[in-house]
Amino acid sequence: MAYGYTGKILIINLTTGNFSIDEHDEIFYRQYLGGPGIGAYYALREIKPGIDPLAPENVLIFAAGVVTGTPAPAVPRYTVCAKSPLTGGIGRSEAGGWWGPELKAAGFDAVVVKGKADHPVYLKIEDGTYELRDARHLWGKETDECQRLIREELGARYRVVQIGPGGENMVLFANIVNELAHFNGRNGLGAVMGAKNLKAIAVKGSNKVPCFDEETVKNTTRWAAANMKDHPPAYGLHKAGTPGGVTIVNAGGALPTRNWQENTFDRAAEIGSDKLEEILIQRGGCYSCPIRCKRVVKVEKEDLNVDPALGGPEYETLVCLGSNLGIGNIELIAKANELCNKYTLDTISMGMTISFAMECFEKGLITTEDTGGLELKFGNETILLPLIKLTAYKEGFGAKLALGSARLAGEIGQGSEQFLLQVKNQEVPAHDPRVKTGVGLQYALSSHGADHWTAQHDPFFQEAGSPGLQALEPLGIFKPVSATALSADKVRLIYYTHLMTVMYDCLGVCVFGYVARSIVPVDKLVEMARAVTGWNASTWGLLKAAERTSVMLRLFNNREGFTSRDDTLPKRLLEAVPTGPLSGKNKIDEQLFGELIKLYYQMAGWDEDGKPTAAKLYELDLDWALEYIN
Repeated sequence: MAYGYTGKILIINLTTGNFSIDEHDEIFYRQYLGGPGIGAYYALREIKPGIDPLAPENVLIFAAGVVTGTPAPAVPRYTVCAKSPLTGGIGRSEAGGWWGPELKAAGFDAVVVKGKADHPVYLKIEDGTYELRDARHLWGKETDECQRLIREELGARYRVVQIGPGGENMVLFANIVNELAHFNGRNGLGAVMGAKNLKAIAVKGSNKVPCFDEETVKNTTRWAAANMKDHPPAYGLHKAGTPGGVTIVNAGGALPTRNWQENTFDRAAEIGSDKLEEILIQRGGCYSCPIRCKRVVKVEKEDLNVDPALGGPEYETLVCLGSNLGIGNIELIAKANELCNKYTLDTISMGMTISFAMECFEKGLITTEDTGGLELKFGNETILLPLIKLTAYKEGFGAKLALGSARLAGEIGQGSEQFLLQVKNQEVPAHDPRVKTGVGLQYALSSHGADHWTAQHDPFFQEAGSPGLQALEPLGIFKPVSATALSADKVRLIYYTHLMTVMYDCLGVCVFGYVARSIVPVDKLVEMARAVTGWNASTWGLLKAAERTSVMLRLFNNREGFTSRDDTLPKRLLEAVPTGPLSGKNKIDEQLFGELIKLYYQMAGWDEDGKPTAAKLYELDLDWALEYIN
């Protein structure tokens, strides 16, 4: 009997309407686990090199983790993979919420979507059954209305993953949402869904995900819940959520402000967690999570309403749609977040693309003739909501913003690329690599463009005896490393914690429930994985499965023409910090940074151009992928 996984992957060809089921044995799951492991496996095998990401030939994979949906703590995660229309490389994005656990309860570990329907459709899955249904009446609906209509048709118990108008109109950074507030946020995968005329996937399951030793799994959850209040990082997430970082980062002189031209914001307190408390009505959470870090907000005013059904802003949103635009109005940012959620637009790319355009406007590279009369000045609160709507519907200047900042720079020209903050065409999140150099390595090396959770964050590991450093002892990391160090020790730290973080994603656990960001340690995670699956699992074996996934993602990009030249940072983030307490400091030595990228390659078993070697593929039992290294 299989434990932790169903052994079934649903395949649908939207062009023909045909369904099939792939069934895999235990070895497959031990090698690839789930989430991005399954996603990368199918992407590498099924997506032909060089295809247009918005063409029917692209393949969209939804894959739950191997412990997703069990009674373990903080195990809601699933991954979506495809070729990204934003980066042109592998697209990969995780989400929490409730949809992933429901998919497994309905009898499937993953759904692989091929082709393109000739009209809008949605997919219904229930307890091993599946059917395509007409979605023409749902096309054009915002996410809250779409979910309401689907549940009226099928029943209130269905969990719905879907796109809004941003995905339908193929905005290149459109995302995918489940339960209105949990996002596969990056890489424009919502645009791929829209290009396939797939509006939603509604799932309902009545089966329990089987566990080999369910009591041990439940005991891990009881332990995490009982000890969470005594664990400062975990309890801090519960109390303040990620918005708690706004004022802390600002005080440290690292808050992105006005397209990163500045590093402190004089109105940071007005967009931080304390201010958010004034509109907070609930601390929300995901499936089986004791942390409950989500913020649910509500605003009821004559000229501004924010619906709590669509959640609330996270740290990244408060910064990218707040300080980075020079805006310090918490209610306006909450409304902007709600609109992005209704339209399924990634708030990071949306905010960073607007801030890029604002800098271009203020420096005279574009004018009101280009923007349809809108004054794109930092701090102009009146334009934020109209710009988001214009982008979702690709109207007026919004059609330009919908391209993302890198392609917009190509249209503007005039040296505007110097204002860009992107890696592999994906806009950077709101963490400054000059104060967290390991995050800079993450940005540069991430297979799916700038991303802040492909490894763990530097500050957890800079003090001897710290909880973060103790958490890495099972990985063989014992020495503290300064957050601003650029050294071999830092490269090793990021490489090892990258594998640890990919392991989390493949298992389906959330980084906000596990070390170093939160409470559950590696030894309990491994014990839990054994109890779920019945495997004689080890930290080593799980990390090798993660490495297998990381290598497959890298191979996909190598195949698409990505090289070491793409593993870089934006020029602005190599320069000294411009303002605030760190003004004039923390310049990143570009040559040293490049040398450390090459050192990472060597640690990973890649060649000088960042391609995994044949020996590495043989070691990982990936010899079937040897053709992709040439």
